Amino acid sequence: MRKIKLIWDFKGPAGAKTAEHHEIHLKEYIAIEKLPLNITGFEVLTDMHAIAYMVVTDEHMIQVRDALKPHRGELYEQ
Repeated sequence: MRKIKLIWDFKGPAGAKTAEHHEIHLKEYIAIEKLPLNITGFEVLTDMHAIAYMVVTDEHMIQVRDALKPHRGELYEQ
C-alpha cells in the first residue's frame, strides 16, 4: 500500500516553533481517529521555512486531507 506524506508549511521567524507545535496536533488526531500509521515530524528547512508532516496510507488520505487541509503532499519513501 502506498504511503503519502502530507505536509504543512510554516514560514517566517516563528515557523520552526509553529511546525513543532503543529506536530503535537497531528499526533492527537492520529490517536483520536485510531489511524494505523504513527509517522509524524517536523523539519526546519531554512530560518524562515519549516514543515510539519504526517504519513498516511491511500485508504486514509482523503479523510485526513479533508479534515486537516495540508498544503501539499508527496509519496513517502522510507
